[in-house]
Amino acid sequence: MKTTASALPELDAIDRRILAELQSDGRMTNVELARRAGISAPPCLRRVRRLEEEGVIRGYHADTDPQKLGWEIVFFAIVGLDSQKETVLAGFEKEVASWPEVRECHMIRGGGDFLLRLVARDTAHENQLTQRLTGAPSVSKVQTLQTIRTSRNLAGVPF
Repeated sequence: MKTTASALPELDAIDRRILAELQSDGRMTNVELARRAGISAPPCLRRVRRLEEEGVIRGYHADTDPQKLGWEIVFFAIVGLDSQKETVLAGFEKEVASWPEVRECHMIRGGGDFLLRLVARDTAHENQLTQRLTGAPSVSKVQTLQTIRTSRNLAGVPF
């Protein structure tokens, strides 16, 4: 069953355990995952594939440290647009989707139209990105918020 706003996938306790374990460590083998979920490997693999097909599991990735890779600054930008017409909103999303420094883009309610999370190599790079944002088509306002430290950054959802 595909997930929609009104229909959540049917997940039993084993599915939830599988998801919690994969969310914690996506590199474990299927055999280890099956052991932790309390089932044998073949049905575990079938369940994982079903969760992938249903879009519950969207992918797998490495959680890299931006600072150790030369991205010294993480900052957020609240962006206001001239119009909330769908063509303007979609155009902005398409524009920032092409910027590798934009790591997240969320349409928001209240106080702006979009919230972006960006990375920059240094302050000069952050300023360039901010100028690029303010000069983007239909952008009327940009407020940036630079992080000082991150004490919690969890992937996924609680189980």
